[in-house]
Amino acid sequence: MPALELTFFICAAVLFLSILASKISARVGLPSLFLFIVIGMLAGSDGLQIIWFENYALAYNISVLALAFILFAGGLETSTDEIKPVLKSGLVLSSLGVFLTAIFVGVFAHIVTGISLQSGMLIGAIVSSTDAAAVFGILRSRALHIPARLRYLLEFESGSNDPMAVFLTMGLISLYTDPEAGVLSVLLLFAGQVVVGGLMGWLLGRLAVHLLHRFRLEYEGLYPILTIACVLAIFSATSILHGSGFLAVYIAGIIIGNSSFTHRRSILRFHNAISWLFQIVTFFTLGLLVFPSHLPDVAAVAIAISLFLIFLARPLAVGISVFPFKMPFREYFFTSWVGLKGIVPIVLAIFPLFYAVEGAQYVFNVVFFVVLFSLILQGTTIPWVARTLKLVQPSGNRQDHPFIFEASHELTSDMVEYELHDCSHVIGKQLKEIRLPEGTLVALVGRRGQYTIPKGDSVLEKGDTIFVLAPKSRIEELQQHLFMDKDGAIIKT
Repeated sequence: MPALELTFFICAAVLFLSILASKISARVGLPSLFLFIVIGMLAGSDGLQIIWFENYALAYNISVLALAFILFAGGLETSTDEIKPVLKSGLVLSSLGVFLTAIFVGVFAHIVTGISLQSGMLIGAIVSSTDAAAVFGILRSRALHIPARLRYLLEFESGSNDPMAVFLTMGLISLYTDPEAGVLSVLLLFAGQVVVGGLMGWLLGRLAVHLLHRFRLEYEGLYPILTIACVLAIFSATSILHGSGFLAVYIAGIIIGNSSFTHRRSILRFHNAISWLFQIVTFFTLGLLVFPSHLPDVAAVAIAISLFLIFLARPLAVGISVFPFKMPFREYFFTSWVGLKGIVPIVLAIFPLFYAVEGAQYVFNVVFFVVLFSLILQGTTIPWVARTLKLVQPSGNRQDHPFIFEASHELTSDMVEYELHDCSHVIGKQLKEIRLPEGTLVALVGRRGQYTIPKGDSVLEKGDTIFVLAPKSRIEELQQHLFMDKDGAIIKT
């Protein structure tokens, strides 16, 4: 078989196997990212030897590109309305929490396991962040519904703490590769990256929204390509100005995702798919880089670091971070446990290899083992921990929408979706008996997977999903009206 066709066939096989792995992961409770890695390891030099891959520079470039698009997709899916109540605690967790985790793990790794302080601090910085895709992939696959405020906090923390881990990792690498660089210069570099990255992300994010408003492209398929160009431009322009391109694309994603423009939903779905594709490609590539035969050499150290990270470092860092916010113990414990590691730590572990830091290969192997350990131990037990802590709320499974409503800045209304609680005062009533806010219209009712266009005498039942066309100024009023019990009290969600 010619080389080109063989390459295409291997790519197709990897994608098919990855999709199959995601189905298997939903049934057995293992994170799909873990299975993506396993596929790469099996195909690599220590496995079936289908692909021999040791190009760290190429892996670095793929990883940087992937991380930029993954962070952008995370920003697109971050609702500012949802994160407002948890903004302060989320920012503290994603900054102070990550910093403390890195320090605790770094010191432990140096003192207890005997590795150098340089390697210990690098490992601590690299494994300090959590992975949103892995965490919420598990929650969604098991149909678990935790309290909304806690879910928003975990989502925001997971999406926003990656830039901090990148800063710490690159700062430590700067100290090790440039002997003349002092801590002050690294702190100034860090501050400059934050300021420039944040400012560029905001400015270019607003510019991207303006472009999406003003451009009237002939073909719908060109709009996602326009956003791809925006991501590449934002990341590269910010990096050229010595800012954090990762922070910039994440902030730009938040700004774009919370704006109204033509084909918004299709663009969000496109970038969700791109994010999954990059996760598959990156984890497969990283799996190829690993020699499984080398992992037993670091197993003892990696297990010790993993146990310390999961049971001491993460809980202590979370406890210090959320102490001023008086978080209930059950939510604190669950937040501590949901410190799941994923793509970011392994991607960051390539950075020392790329910059030829002493002991980089050892750091990479340890981090890889820690991620696998976290995916297996925490990834398989998150649903059980949530149920044990009685944080799971009963809720019907959401069905796929039978239609797409595209909001834009020209429209004053939006289509909103609500799942009716059993204690809502609207249960058992006909639509004509419910006094909805002026200008609202119940367009569709979903019940047990079937969708119907309601009439005035249609009766709402427990678990129904209703789609309401409502003025944007009345959405909050509508939500309060629907989630009110028979005594007039607001139902907590």
